Amino acid sequence: MSHPSLGLPPNDGIAGFPEAAARIRSNQERLAARAMRVAMDADGTIEERYDETGLRHLLRDTELLIERVALSVETDEPGLAREYAEWTAPVYRRRGTSMDDIVALCEGLRASFPSILAPGELVPAGEALDAAIGAYRWHRRIAGDARRKNAFLQFLYKGG
Repeated sequence: MSHPSLGLPPNDGIAGFPEAAARIRSNQERLAARAMRVAMDADGTIEERYDETGLRHLLRDTELLIERVALSVETDEPGLAREYAEWTAPVYRRRGTSMDDIVALCEGLRASFPSILAPGELVPAGEALDAAIGAYRWHRRIAGDARRKNAFLQFLYKGG
């Protein structure tokens, strides 16, 4: 991880798989659309909970996540995807987007990557996605997340 005030060197752009990162970037729109479709197939309520503008936001956010994963694959630094997840979690909370939906998009990306990456190149992409998913799941714990609540627990807390 580079930090300018500490004097650490910048991330090495050839430390990981720069060719794989270039393939990820060139297929960014196709990967984002496929990840959205996988997430919608896994959870059919995504299409019901978001209007067309919300779905377009999710698609654009998936493209930005793909760019960050490509940077992680290129530099072999999975922490870059985790940083991105930390930065974007408040934005999703403000929009009313559930962290579970973002995790589903990450899992959709994991299912989409084998179409363009070799088996050896899937490892750093998977590590980057695992780091991002970990951050999103941590932010899911914070009160105010837009996830579906357990009806029984809501009854116990609010009373009958």
